[in-house]
Amino acid sequence: MMNNMQNNFNEESPVSSETDKNKGRTDISATPARQPGWIARWMNSLVQMGLGESLLRIGTNLFSIVAIMVVILLAQAYYRQTPGPLSVSREQDTGPVPTAVVDINSMPALDIPIISGIARAAQLHTNVPSRPRQDISTYAVQDGDTVFGIAEKFGLEPQTILWGNYNLLLDDPHSLKPGQELTILPVNGVYWEWLGGIPFGDWAKFYGVTAADIIEFPGNKIDPNTVGDYNNANIKTATWLIIPGGSREFVNWSAPLGVTRENPASARVLGQGACEAVSGGAVGYGTYVYPTNKHYLSGFDYSEKTNHRGIDLAGSEGEGVYATDAGVIVYSGWNDYGYGNMIMVDHGNGFQSLYAHLSAIYRGCGQSVGQGEGIGAVGTTGRSSGPHLHFEIMTSTWKVNPWDYLPPP
Repeated sequence: MMNNMQNNFNEESPVSSETDKNKGRTDISATPARQPGWIARWMNSLVQMGLGESLLRIGTNLFSIVAIMVVILLAQAYYRQTPGPLSVSREQDTGPVPTAVVDINSMPALDIPIISGIARAAQLHTNVPSRPRQDISTYAVQDGDTVFGIAEKFGLEPQTILWGNYNLLLDDPHSLKPGQELTILPVNGVYWEWLGGIPFGDWAKFYGVTAADIIEFPGNKIDPNTVGDYNNANIKTATWLIIPGGSREFVNWSAPLGVTRENPASARVLGQGACEAVSGGAVGYGTYVYPTNKHYLSGFDYSEKTNHRGIDLAGSEGEGVYATDAGVIVYSGWNDYGYGNMIMVDHGNGFQSLYAHLSAIYRGCGQSVGQGEGIGAVGTTGRSSGPHLHFEIMTSTWKVNPWDYLPPP
């Protein structure tokens, strides 16, 4: 009987287990599933469309911007509430603060020197105002110096260098040589010797100034109380005086004007190269060519301020020199006034040309020459600091600037 009961139990157990399992599944399936929200569905749709990564980047950037704005707002709010170092507290504003009374006699004595005046901080670089010079100074000419360069060094006009050193330079900038000791005036003007013989007022007027300008200039060290009448000033003769603001005509050291084929004798004072009168001959075209192979300066330019009425064209020793226009030779030979070997050509149309410092002369007095024809060679004879051609163009009344007549270089 027991065996039959056991067998019945064993046969019914699988049915019972299976029923239990089915009951469990029925219970689970009976619970309703939670549906996703619209944001989740929208996000899933974007992911399925391949925009998930882009959405993540946009969200990250938006979050960063919002975070930065929050930090800025918080910082501004903080600094508005923080009192500045110079702000006054409300407690101090509510009433007067008691003043501490200190007995000065009870304070210990300090060994501090008393300094009168206003204390100022020391300045390492002090600007000392420049004061105008009143006395004459000297300058030793160096290699490479020019009248223009020396004038600029002392804040003067170039003519003042010549007018202050006539006995040395003779109004000729070519006379400047290394080792010379120049007189440097304190102001622009003239330095000249008072020799008397005329009223002092007339002498001052010749230089374009008044007697008072000279007498009262501190650099002349004249006591106005001892000269009496300024126009007839009692000033010792042979006194060298600074003429501030004065000017004068340059002494003509160069070739005279008006040396023509009909009247070449006007150049006889210049030296042995003077010619006799010539009739006829070549006449120029009124146009001009360069008299050298090189078309640039090697020395002084044309300058009325320094009495240099020509241009110094570059050239090597022995290079050709050519007639700038057709004409007749009216001077050919040595010049006694610094030009060295020199040729002058009269072009027969109111113009003449001059060629100086030549190392050789190829044409003589009275010869006709064509435009561009060789007449000599570049040199450094006379007052010259190196090989070059000193070239001038002139009329019967004035030496013109050659650059105004030559073609572009």
